[in-house]
Amino acid sequence: MATKRITFPGHDGSMLSARLDMPDGPHLATALFAHCFTCGKDIPAARRISARLAGMGIAVLRFDFTGLGHSEGEFSNTSFTSNVDDLLAACRYLDAEGLPPSLLIGHSLGGAAVLKAASRLDQIKAVATLGAPFDPGHVTHNFADALPEIMAKGVAQVSLGGRPFKIGKSFIEDVSQEVLAPAIGALKAALLVLHAPTDNIVGVDNASQIFMAAKHPKSFVTLDDADHLITCASDAEYAADVIVTWAARYLSLTPPAPPPGAPEGIVRVSEADAAGFLQDVNSGPNHHALADEPLAYGGTNRGMSPYGYLSAGLGACTSMTIRMYARRKGWPLDHVSVDVCHDKVHAQDAETGSGDKIDTWRRRIKLTGDLDTDQRQRLLEIADKCPVHRTLERSSEVLTELIDPA
Repeated sequence: MATKRITFPGHDGSMLSARLDMPDGPHLATALFAHCFTCGKDIPAARRISARLAGMGIAVLRFDFTGLGHSEGEFSNTSFTSNVDDLLAACRYLDAEGLPPSLLIGHSLGGAAVLKAASRLDQIKAVATLGAPFDPGHVTHNFADALPEIMAKGVAQVSLGGRPFKIGKSFIEDVSQEVLAPAIGALKAALLVLHAPTDNIVGVDNASQIFMAAKHPKSFVTLDDADHLITCASDAEYAADVIVTWAARYLSLTPPAPPPGAPEGIVRVSEADAAGFLQDVNSGPNHHALADEPLAYGGTNRGMSPYGYLSAGLGACTSMTIRMYARRKGWPLDHVSVDVCHDKVHAQDAETGSGDKIDTWRRRIKLTGDLDTDQRQRLLEIADKCPVHRTLERSSEVLTELIDPA
């Protein structure tokens, strides 16, 4: 996933700070993510969900609303209406960049904002909310004790999540007068409501009200015991998986079609571009990838090189073998990553007594978890027992035959 840092003008001309998470592979659709009240584009839930969506081919723009995070402007001068206008400004930016959004995702008050904004955007095909309030005015319960001072003085400082914020009277009046039911009822996009029954910030009854106010197509999925901020990585990844699976019914998420699949158990490689080196790689009927050479070698760099695939096979097999052993032993291994590089060295450098060159793969293995020294050493030894490692170390035989074209 490639992340671009960008800025664009918000509702009042203030420059809003944003990140655009782009897929590494084909770009299938664009989504716009609206964060929760007084949060920001970089909270764990936003980062994790955006990364998961990008991994599935959906570009995601997430930004800080006016006066929050790294965005310009005064938060005390903002309102629910200005949040909606910031969302519309983000859509205009994406349109101008040739990345028109078709999916809106909103978290908490951001969910209420995307429901309101979607009714003014004909291009939106799907809307997903996470822990969203049916009544935007619900947010004021977070600083109920300060409401008299805000209404009397026009602005007051409150503490939210341990951070100070200035809340203005205009925000209170605006959010209290907002009624979402008409906008939800007029929604021309499919709606997905995600909410945790145990959410103690925005009760699950809000999800029921949003769902009942919407017309079909609409879906409701529980987030089980997730907290309101969706701080657990597994909850965020589950939400992202659900959003993509659901959205696929309403968005065009089909990547460019690969050539007809090879039979099960066969890896078929065929030229995709005879003018260069690009290759279609089909592993059986279900898995397609591209192989290529770098620009420096006359390729177009649209896929891994042949040696890159060999390195990937070694790295994947190493990681899987380590995980299999740690799982069987019940060891606290949280994560495995394997860096692999390939080179050719003179055999004499490898102490074989020959002047010929041989292939050398170097692995750097990172094990994360509460493992002791003996466990780490044992897992390092297990890495050398992975099947691909053993295949590369042994001499192999390649049998080739020429077949007539059909």
